[in-house]
Amino acid sequence: MAKRSIALLAGGVGAAKFLRGLVRIAEPHRITIIVNTGDDEQFYGLHVAPDLDTITYTLAGVVNRKNGWGRAGESFRALGELERFYGPAWFNLGDRDLATHLYRSERLHEGAALSEVTAEIAARFRIKARILPMSNERVHTHVKLKGRPALPFQEYFVRRRARGSVEAIELRGIEQARPAPGVLEALAGADAVIIAPSNPFVSIGPILGVRGVREALRAVRDRVVAISPIVGGRSVKGPADRMLRGMGHEVSARGVANFYRDCAGAFVLDEADRRQLEAVRRLGINAVATDTIMSSPARAAALAAAALAAVGNHA
Repeated sequence: MAKRSIALLAGGVGAAKFLRGLVRIAEPHRITIIVNTGDDEQFYGLHVAPDLDTITYTLAGVVNRKNGWGRAGESFRALGELERFYGPAWFNLGDRDLATHLYRSERLHEGAALSEVTAEIAARFRIKARILPMSNERVHTHVKLKGRPALPFQEYFVRRRARGSVEAIELRGIEQARPAPGVLEALAGADAVIIAPSNPFVSIGPILGVRGVREALRAVRDRVVAISPIVGGRSVKGPADRMLRGMGHEVSARGVANFYRDCAGAFVLDEADRRQLEAVRRLGINAVATDTIMSSPARAAALAAAALAAVGNHA
C-alpha cells in the first residue's frame, strides 16, 4: 500500500467509484477527500449533502452499489408519508438516509460548522479517511439552460433529468466561500493530489472556485493529477459532455485537460483516447493513457495506481 499522503478532490458517483479503488492501494488514514458541496439542497427542512453522503456511504461500505448513491437495503416509507403533505416527491430520501440528514440539520441549527458535522458523521460510520467539505459557507450551483432562467442543480439534474442545452454554470455564494479548515493544508502537504473523474463544471468546479484552492493547486502542480470523465467523446456517466458542448468547449479528454491545465501537472485519459496524448502534452501536461472504466473495485484500484504513477516522483 502507498504510505504517503493523498488528497482527493471529489464530487458525485465517479469519485465514489474511484475511492473504492484508491482505498485498496493506499492506507485510508492517509487519504483526505475534499468534497463538493455546491449540490447541497434543502428538502423538507433538512440540509441534504448528496456528494458528502455518497462519499461517506461508499467508504463505510453501505452505499447502494446499483445506483452509486443512497443506502443499500433502503426503504422509502417516510417519503411516501411526506407526499401526503408536500405532494409528489422528485428527490428520493430513503428511511435510513433520513437519519443522516436529521442529524446534520440539527447540528447545523445548533451552530456547528459543516466540517465539524461531517467529521462527526464519518466517525459514527467508523471511516478512517478524512472527509472535508470544500467550504463551511453555502455555495449553491445553478445551471443556466438556453432560453430559461437558471435552475438549482438538483432541479436540473434530478427533476429535469439533465435535459436541456446548458449555456452557463453559476456558483452563487462562491465569492464569500472560504476553504473549510484543513483544506488548504491538505493540498499543500499531500504527496499526491488527485482530481477525481467527476464533472469538471459542477463537481470539481465549485471546489476550484473556493478562495485559494486553485492557487494552492498551482503551488504544487507537479504533484497534481486529473482523471478524465470523458471517454471517446462521451461522458462515462452524467451530463459532462453536454455541458462541455453547450459552453463552447471541446468535447474530448483534451477539452477536460485544458480546463485543468493551470493546476494539474499530469492527466490520465482512457485507452480509447490514446491518440490525444500528444495534444494533451502540448498543453504542458504529462499525459498517460490507461483503462478508466471503473466497472469493479479492482479496475478502480488499477486506475488509482496509474494516477499515482503519473506523479510518481512524489507519490
